[in-house]
Amino acid sequence: MSFEPKIVGFLCNWCSYAGADLAGISRLKCAPNVHIIRMMCSGGISPLFILKALEAGADGVLICGCSPGDCHYKEGNYKTLRRITLLKKMLEQLGIEQERVQLHWVCASCGDEFVDVVNKITAEVKELGPLQAGVKSRV
Repeated sequence: MSFEPKIVGFLCNWCSYAGADLAGISRLKCAPNVHIIRMMCSGGISPLFILKALEAGADGVLICGCSPGDCHYKEGNYKTLRRITLLKKMLEQLGIEQERVQLHWVCASCGDEFVDVVNKITAEVKELGPLQAGVKSRV
């Protein structure tokens, strides 16, 4: 039996979620591994949400937001970039590969880009294998 990663996706309502919706409406083929949580802004994603997702059994976490300069809330995506950069340093110290948490900018009219991002993280996390239970307990 081959490993299929469980990935939690936090998507900004204004751009990334709309891009995901466009991908669906356009019937683009996409890996089914990302379970989407719709957020009003990527800036509202606490690093605790990401850690909780990993602790609860996710093998990876995808964060998608508006492109820098296009945030509906002005600077939410810049806040996200700073938070994820710091979180990745912390994950490294916990023994969790940084590739398990990815931040991507996906615009509302970029359904094909959303599919590429989902397929990319799914393939990378699949290659890493399951997040080990011992590592999860340290989160």
